[in-house]
Amino acid sequence: MPFIDKLNQLEAARAKLAEMESTIAAERKSALASLPSEYGFSDLNGFIKALKDAQRAGGGRRKAARSKPAAKAGKRTRAKITEETKAQVKDLVQSGKTGAEIAKSLKISLPSVQNIKKALGLVKARGASS
Repeated sequence: MPFIDKLNQLEAARAKLAEMESTIAAERKSALASLPSEYGFSDLNGFIKALKDAQRAGGGRRKAARSKPAAKAGKRTRAKITEETKAQVKDLVQSGKTGAEIAKSLKISLPSVQNIKKALGLVKARGASS
């Protein structure tokens, strides 16, 4: 098949594709315009309000992209580690309290206690010899 014939076929296919896209766009527009009356609404605004209400009520298949996920029951919020908190951790370590006891009394996580102790130089590095 000569090159020119292939180009002509390609142009014909592009023209057919453009015609199909135009037909589909017109059919979609018509179908969307008739949706409110198909669902018993007299106007578009009432239909849109009903759609929004259904989405808020969880009637949609997907959650709205902008909504925040619901917080899990019992999920903790991130602790604010202040200089005062660090000083309290230091005092409690020096008084012989365990990490778990410190975490419970200051209402912070055990990893936070460990991070503070490490930052203050109150823990030995692993594998370090004395």
